[in-house]
Amino acid sequence: MQLRRQIIDKLNGFWMITTLVTILILPLVICIGLYIKAAPIFEQHSFLELVFTSKWEPSRGTFGFWPFIAGSLYVTLLSFLFTAPVCLLAALYLTQFAPRALIRIMHPVIDVLAGLPSVIYGVWGILVIVPFVSALSVPLSGSPSSGYSVLAGGIVLAVMVIPYTLNMLIEVFNTVPSGLKEASLSLGATMWESVKHVVIRGNYPGIISAYGLGIAKAFGETIAVMMVVGNVVKASGNPFNAAYPLPALIANNYGEMLSIPMYDSALMFAAFLLLIIILVINLFFRLLIHKTKRL
Repeated sequence: MQLRRQIIDKLNGFWMITTLVTILILPLVICIGLYIKAAPIFEQHSFLELVFTSKWEPSRGTFGFWPFIAGSLYVTLLSFLFTAPVCLLAALYLTQFAPRALIRIMHPVIDVLAGLPSVIYGVWGILVIVPFVSALSVPLSGSPSSGYSVLAGGIVLAVMVIPYTLNMLIEVFNTVPSGLKEASLSLGATMWESVKHVVIRGNYPGIISAYGLGIAKAFGETIAVMMVVGNVVKASGNPFNAAYPLPALIANNYGEMLSIPMYDSALMFAAFLLLIIILVINLFFRLLIHKTKRL
């Protein structure tokens, strides 16, 4: 009986360690695999040349990824600017001011929004957001736009990311002990002062973590953004102009134009670059969380 228990304990420990190691090495395996597939392009172009040049002519062997990187960053930045205040204020209201019945209603709604396939958001973006942006283009920018633009991509992406970020912020704010807020109120602080100084300032690391995960998810979103952003290889600061994010480049072209020399390696480099940028974003936010905890 004792031997049987020892064997079961060892087997349980073995599979738990195995799954943990698998999760830990998975990003490294993916990174190495993408680098190996992208390696041929480094024989003709340097890393910096690929990242910081804008000329994109695959048929002539010229691959400049800067328009794709700039498009991804621009769309993600806009989505963050739309998402951050909405999620923060909604999470504060739901956890600190709203009746419990409203939270019970909102949770299923948020879960449904989080579970919708991205293609549905893309279709909604084409039917609603693209015409809306097109109508705004002349009054706001002075020139007409088709609506397929960075702004449309940012709005659709923001709507997609809100359920994830909002859920994480609600969980963060729910961890605040009610005693701390009650102590603040008993000292004469108003409800908003208690929320500001106890709930928000006491949870900076959690808030930063929620935003960081939301940005990382936004950066890698593909289908919905690809459907509304226009897919034009051009880096522009005008939000009413079209762009071409990295995920859309890979999704649109992989498997169709691989007869062009080096094109396969270029697309693998795009995937490798996407992975590296997302890792850098996560590391940056981990560093920010570490710095915030020390304050």
